[in-house]
Amino acid sequence: MKRSFSRRDFLKVAGVGLGAAAFRPFKLLDVYYEKLYTPKRLPQFPASEIIGRLVDDTDVRSRPAPLDLTTGVDTSLGVLRADTVIPWEREVIGNVPGLTNQKYLETAQGYIWSSRVQPTRNLPNTPVTELPNGQGFWAEVTVPYVDLTVDGVVASPWMQDHVQYNFPPRVYYGQVIWVDQVRTSSGFPEYRWNEDANGHGYGYGAYGEFFWLDGAGVKILTEEEVSPISPNVDPNEKKIVTSVTYQTLSCFEGNNEVFFCRIASGQTYDSFGVESDELATPVGDLHTHWKIISKNMTAGDTQAGYSTPAVPWNTFIHGDGIAIHGAFWHNDFGERRSHGCINVKPEDAKWIFRWTTPYISLAQSEARMTWPEHGTVISVTELKA
Repeated sequence: MKRSFSRRDFLKVAGVGLGAAAFRPFKLLDVYYEKLYTPKRLPQFPASEIIGRLVDDTDVRSRPAPLDLTTGVDTSLGVLRADTVIPWEREVIGNVPGLTNQKYLETAQGYIWSSRVQPTRNLPNTPVTELPNGQGFWAEVTVPYVDLTVDGVVASPWMQDHVQYNFPPRVYYGQVIWVDQVRTSSGFPEYRWNEDANGHGYGYGAYGEFFWLDGAGVKILTEEEVSPISPNVDPNEKKIVTSVTYQTLSCFEGNNEVFFCRIASGQTYDSFGVESDELATPVGDLHTHWKIISKNMTAGDTQAGYSTPAVPWNTFIHGDGIAIHGAFWHNDFGERRSHGCINVKPEDAKWIFRWTTPYISLAQSEARMTWPEHGTVISVTELKA
């Protein structure tokens, strides 16, 4: 298999930051920016019940292991680019030294480590042509990805990163966005995504960014879909137990476990690879005190920061920075890899959001509590050697 020209390869050729802009052909920049502002329809996705989306440039291997156990030779056949979509077919157990997930996807091209592949579905929707009742709405992405059309300035680190890497901005399966306008001037219904400051995501800085997208790629959420789970159970009987040792989360009603999922908690190394508790998930009894349907998460700097819009189903449990939330940018559940939050699959985050107190409606969008008031208790445990 031929090796593709990946985003990393692009950076090696073009340089980084201002250097990339200085040496990149102006024609290429012009073409990229023209695409940014051009309306886009949904692409054709594979006809498969489950579709895998590669979350990063990823090796395709001749066998389900990084090295051939007989010869010691690297098994890579080449690299598939981020956002390549593939049918999710057979999973096989392979060998990934030192990590929890040993599963690979068996594909026509070869074997791909499943931690690098987000499982998605292709469930297109019939879009509306005007705002229901003249009001904005929450919408959930139900296809592998939807290409975005920029409306206005490019300001956030997230968008600047996409320009630098020459990569198209998109929203992904499981993300939840706030839609405040609908248009049909491009020949098909488009929704405008707006992370505004009124509990609808708190977009980056004071700049604000707006995007149009094909309305068929997102489902308008209803109050029924976010209605409380087990609302008749005494809130004091609800408790979450999370083990950062085993990377698991369980929801209990009294002594009965009613929900279980794998997590990815805070990593135990700093941005320089030095062992540290700086990014570790806090241990002890934590308390739900802020819930918001979707939130822009931007923090840190270019070396140790992150900028991710529309992070779905946030249940904050420690300060304003540690939450249980959906993660669509990896499938690495079972490993410590976050900046302190408890990452779970978007569908798991939605269940937890609906089950925990305080209960939040779509109309509310978010709710905050001030100590000593609090919602569901989360007990985070860790076994020390």
